[in-house]
Parts: sequence; C-alpha cells; structure tokens
Amino acid sequence: MMKKKALRKACALFASAAIWAGSALSAFAEAPVSMQDKLTVIETATYGSGQSGALMDRVNRLETAYDATRPNNSVAERVEKLYQMIFSNDNGPSLLTQVNAVEYRFNDQVSMESIQKRITALEMNIVGKTEEGAFGRRIDKLAGYAYGADPLPLTQYVVPAATLIRVALVSPVNAKNVKVDDIIEFKAAEDVFVDGMLIVAKGAPGTGRVTKVRTAKNFGRDAVVEVDFESIRAMDSTEVKTVIGTEAEERMESYAMAAGAGIAGIAVLGPIGVVGAAFVKGRNVNLPEGTELYIQTKEDTILYGLNAPEAAARAAELEAKRRAEAEAKENKGKEDKEPETQAQEE
Repeated sequence: MMKKKALRKACALFASAAIWAGSALSAFAEAPVSMQDKLTVIETATYGSGQSGALMDRVNRLETAYDATRPNNSVAERVEKLYQMIFSNDNGPSLLTQVNAVEYRFNDQVSMESIQKRITALEMNIVGKTEEGAFGRRIDKLAGYAYGADPLPLTQYVVPAATLIRVALVSPVNAKNVKVDDIIEFKAAEDVFVDGMLIVAKGAPGTGRVTKVRTAKNFGRDAVVEVDFESIRAMDSTEVKTVIGTEAEERMESYAMAAGAGIAGIAVLGPIGVVGAAFVKGRNVNLPEGTELYIQTKEDTILYGLNAPEAAARAAELEAKRRAEAEAKENKGKEDKEPETQAQEE
C-alpha cells in the first residue's frame, strides 16, 4: 500500500538505475510486446545480450538462473512470469530494483552492466569470491550484507513532472558523424534526491534520438544537431519520459551550461564541452562523451525511491554550493556592467 504521506507530498523522482549498455539500452527504449521481444529483453538485462539456440532451452536456462518454477503453462506465460519477476513493481520491488538498491549501498552509484556481471562484481568486492545458486538468492544474501535483517529501504512515491536531472553524454555527438534517428546514450551525472529519497542514481542510463542534423557550410552557415532526450531508467527499472523543458533550460542558463536551447524535448547542441547556443556559426557541432546538461521528467510517475539520507545531505550541500557560485558570478557580471552603463548615459 502506498503511503498517503508520500502521495500528498507528490515528490520523489526517479530517473535511475538500470542495467543495460549499448544494444541493451535500445532494447528497452520501448516496452516489448511479443514473446520473442520480451525474451530478448530479459536475456539482455540478465546476460548483456540476447542469446541463441532453441527457444525452450533459452527459457529453461533463465528459469534455472532465477529459480523460477516451471508450471505446465505455455511458453508465452512462462516468459511473461520471468518478465514480471525482473521488471514489474506491481507486487513490491522487482528483482532489478533490489539489485539497484544493493549496488548503490556499496558503490554510491549504479552500473550499466548486466545483472549477472553486477552480482558477480558485488560478491567479489564483498566476500572475495562468487557464490553459487540462483540470482534471487544471491541478491538476498548481498542485501543482508548491505542492510542487515532490515528490509530494503524502498518507498513508493509520486514523482512530479519537471523534476530536474543532470546527465552526461555517453555517445559523442558530432554533426559530421551522426544522422537522423541515431540513438544517443546518456547517463545520470549525479544523484537526484527529494526529501531524502533517491529518485535518480548516478550512472542511470537513458536514451535520446537525433531528430535533425545540418553540417557547417561556407558563408557562415551554422552546424546544427537536434536531439530529443526521450527517457531515463528509474531505480525500479521504469522508463521515465524526459524532455528539455523550461525548468531544464533555466537551470542550464543559470549555471552557464546553455543558451537558447529549445523545449518540448528538443535540445540544440553547441560548442565543445557545453550545451551552447542553438547555432554555432562556422564551426562543427562536436560534443564529446561526458558533456553535461539538464533534462526533466515529462509527467507525473509513480516509482520506488531509496531512502539514503546521508547521500541526500551531501547532494544538498553540493547543489547549495553550485547555486551560490552561480549567483556570485551573476552579481559580478552585473557589477562589471554598471560602469559601462553609466559611461554610456554620460
């Protein structure tokens, strides 16, 4: 049962945690419909890529990995059960949500690797060896190391629209190399908290799509690349729809990260290392991996958040420092302009 207090506050964003890199990110861009698509998505999240071989063998292998029962149901029903176990939060935190919570406890961020690799890495770091058995049991054991006998500190919240997320490009963006409909990968550059609840963990993967490309030409024609930042993965594996809206623009402008970026999910990318003016005259649009910008949630979404008050306090201090620096820079700019204004008036 969702807590009424959390619902009333309507605050907790999640653009977090996920487990998919490369083709895996693309596989999750839209919810799978067919049994074959769902099976591939499950395998990608579990192993890092879709598997080959007979369909029944692939299902049997996954059921063994997750210690799932094998009732006399159809293959489609068995695949659906696996899918719900890993991704669905309808009856409590999913298996993927649990992995994210445990990993964040030890690493202060989440990984874009497969479930198998993430569990193995955690076991090696904590006990110095890999464990045997199904993933669910191994996650339970890791959760014991992370949180003791207490349940995972996850709470369901309503995440409001226009919640800001600072992200960094994973895919470089260059007007000479990208084309329309190319997938652009990015990830959360830092944690996002609301009321002490982690809503987006550092490292959470997201995907965008190139919607327009124009290379620089002679006679001052500007290079332009437009990217729709479509979604980012929440701590509970929910795909959260995102855009570059008014709030994201204002934040980027106040931190000197952007000038004139478009809204409605479209960002026009500019000079190296920053998100700049809509048009870069006489230069190629060339944004390397790691370029940072802000996006925001598109709509209200119900998601699970992780209670992490100490990390939330550190994030609040960082944001306060960042705001103070931005205000000081703005005030200095105004002071520098005053003598010029007075001279012009005279």
